[in-house]
Amino acid sequence: MRTARITRTTAETDISVSVALDGTGRYDNKTGVGFFDHMLDQLARHALIDLEVRCTGDLHIDDHHTVEDVGIALGQALTKALGDKRGIRRYGSFHLAMDDALLRAALDLSGRPYLVWDVDFPTQKIGSFDTELVREFFQALSTHGGITLHVTKLAGINSHHIAEAAFKAVARALREAVEPDPRRADAIPSTKGSL
Repeated sequence: MRTARITRTTAETDISVSVALDGTGRYDNKTGVGFFDHMLDQLARHALIDLEVRCTGDLHIDDHHTVEDVGIALGQALTKALGDKRGIRRYGSFHLAMDDALLRAALDLSGRPYLVWDVDFPTQKIGSFDTELVREFFQALSTHGGITLHVTKLAGINSHHIAEAAFKAVARALREAVEPDPRRADAIPSTKGSL
C-alpha cells in the first residue's frame, strides 16, 4: 500500500493527515469546519483514497489557516505516498456535473506546482464558509503536492454545488493520475527519467 502520514504544527494549526492511495475511499475528517470536512469526505470518496484528517486550528479568528494548512499537509502526504511515482499514470482529467454545476479538472503529478483557477462563485459564503477558501485549499494542495492543476467552471449558479463539483472533479482526476499503469508498471512516467 502506498501510504503516508504527515504531522504539521504551527502557532495557528496542529494537523495530522494520513492517506492510503490504494484505498476504498474511506474517510474520517475532523477539522472543526463542517463544510470543509464535507468537501474532504468527497475528495476521499471519489478519489478512492483513504483519508484521515485531524486539525485543531485558530477558528476563533477564521477558517483560513485551517483550510490552507490542511491543503499543505495533504499535498505533502500525497507526495510522500507517491514516492518516485514509478508506475503511475501521472495525468488525470474529469468533467463532473452536479445539478446546475459543471466543473472540469485536469492535473499532472509532475512535481511542478501550478494552479490555474477559473472558478467564480455567485456568493461569498456557503453557510459560514468563505467561498474564496476553496481556491486557497487547491493552491496549497497544488504547491505542496507538486501538482499542475487546472480547474474550470463551465456552468453553475449554486455556490455549494460549484464547490462540491470542484472537489469531486479534482478527486476523479487524482484517482486516474495515481492509478498504476499496467502497461508501464516499473517505469517513471517521464522522458527525463524522474519526476
